[in-house]
Amino acid sequence: MAAVGYSANRPIDAPDALISSTIPVPKIGPHDLLVEVRAVSVNPVDVKQRAHANPGGFRVLGYDAAGVVVARGESVTLFEEGAHVYYAGAIDRPGSNAHYQAVDERIVGRKPASLSWADAAALPLTALTAYEALFDKLQLTETSSGTLLIVGAAGGVGSIMIQLAKVLAPRVRVIGTASRPETQDWVRSLGADEVVDHAGDLAENVLAAAPDGVDWIFTAASAKPGAVDSYVRIAKPFGQIVAIDDPHHLDVVSLKGKALSWHWEFMFARSLRQTADMIEQHRILDRVAELVDEGRVRTTATERLSPIGPQNLIAAHRIVESGRAIGKVVVSDE
Repeated sequence: MAAVGYSANRPIDAPDALISSTIPVPKIGPHDLLVEVRAVSVNPVDVKQRAHANPGGFRVLGYDAAGVVVARGESVTLFEEGAHVYYAGAIDRPGSNAHYQAVDERIVGRKPASLSWADAAALPLTALTAYEALFDKLQLTETSSGTLLIVGAAGGVGSIMIQLAKVLAPRVRVIGTASRPETQDWVRSLGADEVVDHAGDLAENVLAAAPDGVDWIFTAASAKPGAVDSYVRIAKPFGQIVAIDDPHHLDVVSLKGKALSWHWEFMFARSLRQTADMIEQHRILDRVAELVDEGRVRTTATERLSPIGPQNLIAAHRIVESGRAIGKVVVSDE
């Protein structure tokens, strides 16, 4: 089968940053689905893996995918052949940038019926990350009240987090940060109650909108110099912060004075560690599909490329790597 991946760490402008190869169709285990991939999206993790992770030969990249189940393992109970599915895959298995992919059924959801393949492929990784951050880590509920700050709200995770927070925790005030007129407009369109500029003094800008501080902070930018100090200034006593990025060093001693809590969100942890509750990701994706089909949540796809192949995947990587992407970039065979 055809697949796209990398065999050496190259900058995205190198002609062999991503290459095509013919590899065997993956074998499936007892809980696996074999999915014919129709669409994928590109996330920061794809960019990081391509640039820094040892491929160990030829490595197929890709996490988000939407496609059709064409075979299933002997212990599969959640899906039949022919089912339309979407998922974010596992970080320790071959990726979705291939004609076929094997994926554990417990981290797969039914594709939203109202979305195209491409628009569905935009959602899984970011929806899982946002959902776990909001409801597993911060433990927001339908009756929670307070203020949530989303740093970098126009990105993939922020774009779906705004929507999930407003739908499933409707009493929570959502403040999103964005620095350009087009990203600020995008964040407002998704339902944020307030948009502030994260350029310059983040704490000053946020406190102008929320003088008493915020209860919860989500960030993909904790590695930025001065970020933790800003969060301490912004957060109310006993507030909570959840981060998803990869700082080389993080000094959180300053959180103690306000008794703040720091959480890490890593949506691959369940599949990587084969946790007893892996099936929770199946349930989350099915819940998100329901919200989409009810018209309460919309796709975050903003750029759509076709077909799936090295050139379009390189273009998608370039957009994500620029740090100026709005929502999600998808690549499909539609």
